[in-house]
Parts: sequence; C-alpha cells; structure tokens
Amino acid sequence: MHIAVVGAGSLGTLLGGLLAREHDVTLVGREPHVGTVEREGLDVVGAESVHVDPAADTDPPDSADLALVAVKSYDTADAAAALTDCSLDACLSVQNGMGNESTLAAELDCPVLAGTCTYGARLADPGRVEFTGRGEVVLGAREGGPSTLADDVGSAFDAAGVETTVATDMPTRLWEKLAVNAAINATTALARVENGALTAGPGRELAADAARETARVARTQGVDLSAERAVSLARRVSRDTAANRSSMLQDVEAGRRTEIDAINGYVVEHGEGTVPVNETLTRLLRLWEAGDEGDEQS
Repeated sequence: MHIAVVGAGSLGTLLGGLLAREHDVTLVGREPHVGTVEREGLDVVGAESVHVDPAADTDPPDSADLALVAVKSYDTADAAAALTDCSLDACLSVQNGMGNESTLAAELDCPVLAGTCTYGARLADPGRVEFTGRGEVVLGAREGGPSTLADDVGSAFDAAGVETTVATDMPTRLWEKLAVNAAINATTALARVENGALTAGPGRELAADAARETARVARTQGVDLSAERAVSLARRVSRDTAANRSSMLQDVEAGRRTEIDAINGYVVEHGEGTVPVNETLTRLLRLWEAGDEGDEQS
C-alpha cells in the first residue's frame, strides 16, 4: 500500500516509520526534517529501533492509496487543500481534537475514516524520531458502523506491526479520546509536568474534573459516555504514559501554537456554560499563546 503521511511531525513520523517496514510511505512535512529523511533515511529509536528509507517531501505525491493525516488540528484545512490534487483511495485522520474528519471530507472526493492513536513520539532531530510509548491505533467509519475500507486499512497497519483495532463505534471513540486529551494535555502543558504527575496529588482530580465535564457534553451530543468511563480512561492513559510529555506540553515548551481550541475549547463551545474546568484551562492556554505571540513580535 502507498501511504502518504501528511504531517510528518512527531506522531506522523513515528507511524510513517513503522508503516515503512511493510509499505511504500511518503512523509509530507517541513524542512529540514523531510530533506534529511530523503537523503539519509529515518531512524526510529526507543521502544522499537529501526532504520527505514521512506520518500519525503514538502508536498503530497500525485497519488496514494491512503492519506494518513497527522497535522495539528488548526492545519487541517490547509492539509485538505493540499490533498485535493492528490489522487486518493482513502483518507484517515489520527489527529487530536474534534471536527477534523468533517473538514477533510468537505474537500476530498475519497472516503474519510476516523482514527485515534495513543502511540508516544518525540521528534528529536531531523531524520530521527523517539518512540516513547507503545499504544494503539483505533480506526473506522467516521459515522460508525462496519466498513470494508476500514478493515483493509487495519489489515495493512497490522501487517506493518502497528497495533490496530477496527471499531464500529468511532463517534464514541472520538469523544473518549477527547475526554482523555481534555484531561491530560492542557493540565500537563500549564503545569509543565509529565503525564504521570496526573496519577496522584492535585493533578489527579483536576484532570478527572475535565474528563467528567467532557463526558457530560458528549451525552448532550447523543454519545453514551459516562463520567466514570471518561475518568477511568484518562487515568489509565496517564498511568500507561507516565513518562510521556504530552503533545501540548511539547508545543508550549517549543513556543508553538497549541491545539487548545479543538480540545478543551471544543468542550467549552458545546458545553453551553456548564464546563468551568475546561473553560479555565482554555482561557489560561489562550492567555499563554497571546503572551507568547507578543513576545515573538517584540
């Protein structure tokens, strides 16, 4: 299978590197990373170590069997526009936040699958990605139900050694992932702590409250997600990825824009004033972003 990984940052590069053990992969990202990969190949180190030689470019190829989209949520529209000139059989989003699949589907002629991913990754240097935690890719039809296409993509991922589950309840899975991200990302980013800090102490209940609020909003959207389930998932991920630095923490440490609007901000937008913890986390991250932008301009 020819897979174009659009968004060759930490997660995209890791998944692309693992998939390249079995498939024809093109990493689509920024310089100097993609240039280094094109010249010297890609080193995956950590939980698994492998050297692979995927193609790499700043633009998508003319065609691919699958576009695996791993860009930041605020770049989804640009990724969709870039893919309109690429002949595709399918597209799969493994992004954080909500609404990405709809944005892609509005622009692309191919079917768009929904996905979540709990693999841990950090882009250490151009051409080198750290595999910081084993996880799972869950994928399926974005509206739910069985999908032959999802089965085929799942089989392709399995063949490359990527732990994959094909699910028929992706709307619920996306809200579950949102609850986990709402609990962990902003909290760790603001406190500058690893995920494991949320397994005990003051961070434990703060994260749990954000997850509970997200579950309550999910139920207003017709998704059966209990508060207990949301909290349990957030605590399990915090424990299983205790040494990880969340993607939002990595963004803050690097002085980059965060995905707060598509995560906690999405909960606030749909919570109609009933989500004070998510609202506070969102306001604090937006305050940091505004201040950081001001520092850059000065």
